[in-house]
Amino acid sequence: MGFSCAAVDVCYLPSGRARAAIVVASRPDFAAVCAEWTAEVPVTAPYRPGQFFLRELPPLRAVLADAGPLRLIVVDGYVDLDPGGRPGLGAHVHREFSVPVIGVAKTSFRTATHAIPVIRAGSVQPLFVTAAGLPLTEAASLVATMAGRFRLPDALRRADALARGARPVGRSGSASNSGS
Repeated sequence: MGFSCAAVDVCYLPSGRARAAIVVASRPDFAAVCAEWTAEVPVTAPYRPGQFFLRELPPLRAVLADAGPLRLIVVDGYVDLDPGGRPGLGAHVHREFSVPVIGVAKTSFRTATHAIPVIRAGSVQPLFVTAAGLPLTEAASLVATMAGRFRLPDALRRADALARGARPVGRSGSASNSGS
């Protein structure tokens, strides 16, 4: 059975591995989470400014491998880094998985002047939304209405917690997936 929407995040562990986490739901507001799990892989690329995707894609591939057909992926970060379309992590995810991607960044990036600021839960600090495969205004509206009473939508908060080591509560019969 495939799920419709996925929120993902990656954490780098002291062991030299990366843990990616996924939270899946049938609707883009993530009001009812269907499943969550993690996957760990060795870190294969050092951090290089402007090439963050080289580190993030392998763990994201591992955690998304069992997700089934998706219609949306939400990433913690930017889809593109400027109005000219300089690709960020989300653009590479969009290109690789051929589904719409929403990027939700917690901090402003100076060249991402096209990002739409979204205020959630009465916060004074906006989130910065970018997108590929769907209109940017639609992506911003989706982020504004995603489940959660905090600045960051619950699905991304949970993906972050899982990536950092929180225990998954379930995944169609298994707690987690540890890739090699």
